[in-house]
This record gives sequence, C-alpha cells and structure tokens, in this order.
Amino acid sequence: MKMLLAGLVAVLALAGCSTGSDQVDVNNGGEFRFVAATPAGEVIPEGERSSAPEFSGTLLDGESWSSQELDGDVAVINFWGSWCAPCRVESPEFEDVYVDVAAQGVQFLGVNVKDQQQLAQAFVDNKGLTYPSLFDPASEVALAFRDFPAAAIPSTIVLDRSGDVAAVYTGAVTQTNLQATIDQLLEED
Repeated sequence: MKMLLAGLVAVLALAGCSTGSDQVDVNNGGEFRFVAATPAGEVIPEGERSSAPEFSGTLLDGESWSSQELDGDVAVINFWGSWCAPCRVESPEFEDVYVDVAAQGVQFLGVNVKDQQQLAQAFVDNKGLTYPSLFDPASEVALAFRDFPAAAIPSTIVLDRSGDVAAVYTGAVTQTNLQATIDQLLEED
C-alpha cells in the first residue's frame, strides 16, 4: 500500500511540472478538458487568434502592475515556479532573448505561481532575470488564462501587438523557437 501511495504521489508531482505538448487542464474550477499547445515555432494565424484577458497583480518587487502596460507591444508571458526543473533551464534562455529584443517593442513578463516570495526572488536573482515577474501564489493570472492552457508549469503565452494570443506553449520553450515566434510577430503589420 505504501509503495502504491508513493507511486501515486510521484506521478502527481511530475504532472505539475510537465514538458509534454498536450496537457489535461485540471485547474479550471474542477472541470477536466483536454488542451493542445501550439507546435514548436508555429504561430496561430491572425484570423484565428483570441484576445488575451486583462489581468493585474503585484510584481516580486512589490509594485502594482496591469496588463495594459503590454498594449501595443509583442509580449511573452511565462508562467513559472522556482520548484520547476524545466523553468530553471528555459529562464536564462528567455533572458537572452529578452535582452536581444526588448528595444524592438517586445516585453517579457514572468508569472510566478504556487511559490513562496523569497524562493521566487532567489530564483530571479540566481538566474539573473531582468524582466519583471508577477508574484501569483494562488495562480489567479493562470485562471484568467484558463481558455489557454496556462495551468501546466512552465507555460508560455505570446501576444501580438493587438493583445491577441498568437502562440501557446505548455512545457519548456527553446530559445530558437521563442526567437522565431517573436521574429514572425514583429514582421506582422
């Protein structure tokens, strides 16, 4: 019995930090629904995009923040946790892309979920992240994005300049794929 219980706990722990491209979203008010991510490097066609929800919160540094600050820019929103192994790999790569594209009208926002503030801040400091991160221990921002699969950690949602969801990635995103998506969105009118 103890072995069965230990196995179940291990499976549940792995499910919370997944790198697969398809997930079952169970953090949306108890409903189960199957969601699929955008294939690596693929951008949703302009006519098929949906508007991102408005959201706000408090940054790790204590300042208030609103999604209106993203208006008019391409935006990369990355849901992460200090406890998530794939997040440790992709965060420095995100920082590299951010440094390369910030002057081109691209904003990055981290959304730290299910974490303690001191652990989240230590993660940001350790990884040298310079883009802002919301502290969202209750996953309220992820719930705002429940129509897009932001419940798997890590997840990344890329918005076009109109504030529409142009790409959704569940699991880690490579630097190459993220850069290709941003480049394509910057070329759009």
